[in-house]
Formats: sequence, structure tokens, C-alpha cells
Amino acid sequence: MRVYYARKRSVCVSSLLLVVPAAALAAARFPVLGLDLLIGVGCGILYSMLLMGANERLGDLGSRAGAHARSSILRVFAFGAVPVVTAAIGPVWGMGLYFAGFFTPLTLYALAVRREIAAQR
Repeated sequence: MRVYYARKRSVCVSSLLLVVPAAALAAARFPVLGLDLLIGVGCGILYSMLLMGANERLGDLGSRAGAHARSSILRVFAFGAVPVVTAAIGPVWGMGLYFAGFFTPLTLYALAVRREIAAQR
């Protein structure tokens, strides 16, 4: 479990190190777009931590699948509403930057797991 928690921390830090400079570049041209990217990575980190926590609870014997499904639906609706709000504030194509930021931590986590599995072979 120590490796799992270390991977979670490193993915959060790596996501911020990757996205913050890109957000600064985007904000130099259009400040709202840089904000969209930062909000996206923040939501992506929060979503991935909530998802991993829910999966950890599901792995416990006392957790129920119904509660897991309800919390998953709530997460999808909550994080799905954020890009709509950001698109109302700035240009609609800023949603693309939000989603780029949102999926950055999830992508980095998947790549880290893939690397670790390949190293074990």
C-alpha cells in the first residue's frame, strides 16, 4: 500500500508541475483559458482522489456496491457541471482546456501503473 499512496502523491504533484506552466502560457493570451486549465487539473486531482477513496472503501468488506454507485453518479454530475459553468464564463472552446486539465492526473496515473507493471515483468 505504501507504493500506492506514493504513486497517488506523485501523480498529483506531476499533474500540477505539468499543467501550471501551460496554464500560465494560456493565461498570457487569454486569462480565462488559463483559469479553465487550472480548474480542470484541480477538479481532475479531486475527482481521482475521491474515486480512489471510493474504490478503497468498496474493497472493504463492510462497504456496499449501491452506495458506491450513488456516489459515482454524484461525482459524474458534479464534475460534469463544472466545464459547463466555465464555458458560460469564457469561450466555449475553453471546455477543451478544462478537459485537458481534468484528464491529466488520470492519464499520468495510468501511465505510472503501466510503467510499474512493465518493470515487474
